[in-house]
Amino acid sequence: MTEQSVRPLMPSEDVRPAGLPAVSLPQTQVTQVEGSTFCVSGIHGDIRPGRAEGLFVRDTRVLSRWELRVDGELLEPLTVIPAEPFEQRFVARAPVREGLVEPTLIVERRRLVGQGMREDITVHNYGPEAAGIHLSLTVEADFADLFQVKEGRSASLASVAHHQSGNDLIFTSERGDQNRGVRVSSAGAVTAPHTLTHRVVVPAHGQWSASVTVHPSASGEEFDAVFPTEQDIETTEPAQRMHSWRETTPRIEVENTVLAGALATSEQDLGALRITDPEHPEDDVVAAGAPWFMALFGRDSLLTSWMLLPFAPSLVLGTLTTLARLQGSGVDLMTEEEPGKILHEVRHGADLSLALGGDSVYYGSIDSTPLFVMLAGRALQWGASAEQLEPVKDAVRAAAAWIRDYGDRDGDGFVEYQRYSDKGLANQGWKDSHDSIATAEGVQAVAPIALAEVQGYAYAAYRAVADLEDFWGRPEVAERWRSEAAALKARFHEVFWMPERRFYAMALDGHKQQVDALSSNIGHCLWTGIVAEKYVDDVVDTLISEDLFTGFGIRTRSASSQAFNPASYHNGSVWPHDTVITAAGMQRVGRRDAALRVLSGLTDALEAFGGRLPELFCGFSRQDMPVPVPYPTSCSPQAWAAAVPYEMLRIGLGLDVDLTRGRVCAEAAPKFFGAVSVRGISLGQKGSLDVVADEHQAQLSGIPEGVQPR
Repeated sequence: MTEQSVRPLMPSEDVRPAGLPAVSLPQTQVTQVEGSTFCVSGIHGDIRPGRAEGLFVRDTRVLSRWELRVDGELLEPLTVIPAEPFEQRFVARAPVREGLVEPTLIVERRRLVGQGMREDITVHNYGPEAAGIHLSLTVEADFADLFQVKEGRSASLASVAHHQSGNDLIFTSERGDQNRGVRVSSAGAVTAPHTLTHRVVVPAHGQWSASVTVHPSASGEEFDAVFPTEQDIETTEPAQRMHSWRETTPRIEVENTVLAGALATSEQDLGALRITDPEHPEDDVVAAGAPWFMALFGRDSLLTSWMLLPFAPSLVLGTLTTLARLQGSGVDLMTEEEPGKILHEVRHGADLSLALGGDSVYYGSIDSTPLFVMLAGRALQWGASAEQLEPVKDAVRAAAAWIRDYGDRDGDGFVEYQRYSDKGLANQGWKDSHDSIATAEGVQAVAPIALAEVQGYAYAAYRAVADLEDFWGRPEVAERWRSEAAALKARFHEVFWMPERRFYAMALDGHKQQVDALSSNIGHCLWTGIVAEKYVDDVVDTLISEDLFTGFGIRTRSASSQAFNPASYHNGSVWPHDTVITAAGMQRVGRRDAALRVLSGLTDALEAFGGRLPELFCGFSRQDMPVPVPYPTSCSPQAWAAAVPYEMLRIGLGLDVDLTRGRVCAEAAPKFFGAVSVRGISLGQKGSLDVVADEHQAQLSGIPEGVQPR
């Protein structure tokens, strides 16, 4: 294990945790992750049929059953010991031996997941005499598509062929043009249909060990073993990737122990969620979240990269180049591909008919494309070089053109969406559940829908591409994009502003009527700068009112709305990434008081969730529920939730960099942060920046020549 790059300073009285009780749902499952491979099992280590469990490789379940028995009996779980995200130890005991009072056989299972699986099994005998045992492993593979498993639909085993060969169990399946297989092997085992058995004698006060390996295949090609039994774990590629990830992130020290612990957890989670295209292993991107979204999602990867830019710039460049390679080039109504459009998601399951758009790449996202342009512009501000940005130059220009030419479907100057078929998403912003865009009275909006925050993204994208065109030597083109941005900002206020509520509408519906619910969407408008300066205080004050701010975070929808439900997915819940983006917007418009109030609530939520924020939690008021209430099916770890502590740190320090305008700034840390030190913030070819702050001042070192601190 390498030393983590985040650690707490010794806390003072002012920054001790507030003492909130921990909240969680009872743990019934364990998830392990390495790249796009993941394993979901029970706390005993078994994968039992009929459950949303299994080993998944390339969006296909290659193990649907994995049950370990001693003398035909299941084991009693004792504990689960985590290590790296790809590694867990399950400790259990076998039933009591004949003639003894208590069980004496302890079974340890060290499981390593990565493009397959390896499980090292050790049986410890604490009894007075040697134990003769039959240790058997029952295995099944159904090759179900991930969507089938997630939705609780079982796959037929009729199409799965199975046979034994030596120490191997072999399963294969052919469905259409998809050919999948898996080989399960253990040296010295006796094979029978679906079963590997070791017949061994474990000496008194001794132990016995064996390894079982799982080797998936596709189109007749078996994947390389990531954890060969003959190789030390610390030298394997997954271990080395985690080591490199920790070594290249800045060294952070925070006096607040809650935030320090959360940053350490996020560092590990984000390292685990990184995935790569096998044909381009140099480009890291983050999967959206475990367990069901271990795939590339455009919006999720872009927002996560945005929050991580000061701390992991290589992830930003990997995200941009990967999405550029997959950018739309033609028109396909089924997948919603259009020239210049950035994808919504990528899937590689066994049955692509179950995927959105019926293919491996689906483009039905209204916001991925402007977010792509925004991220490229921000990378420039933080020091990305011409050489680094050259590979995405054409993609940025194509994306900006898509916003203007395809995003505005009816020529009214706003960007709107409407799916092309029932294979696509009905709602295509980040609140993409079917009932998430409704008026204050609960009436669902009809498409095409122009979301408020998407107009903000388009505004920020136009300004970003203008900066990039200046950088690329086309000032006349840059000026045209700035004019587009200014015109959009003026139109937005004129059409979306609700004067009687002193707030902006959530969206415009297909009849160009305001969807008048008060929502967190407008926090994103603050973040992008599209809110008219004259009205920022009205907007901020509404966002931190009891109607929207729970005390732990910003609700997606106000409590006064008829569609409000604090335990819903998008209609009143709290999403940490949504909340921290709103706080960033407050900081941007000079309302640091409000931003720090929101950060303080998020810090308390961090403490309650043990340092790992979930994808979302329920939107009950803190006055009614003194702790944040978990949302049952929330992903954890989830990429943009894991990035939130980093963005909290940046906002708390007031840290911002714009090398294109020669500016860098930082502020004294909030009192509840305590003292903070961040060393090694990359500024590209301009070097690196160090920030040391407490509640009285902030000190910057490593400022490039010609850049003015403020």
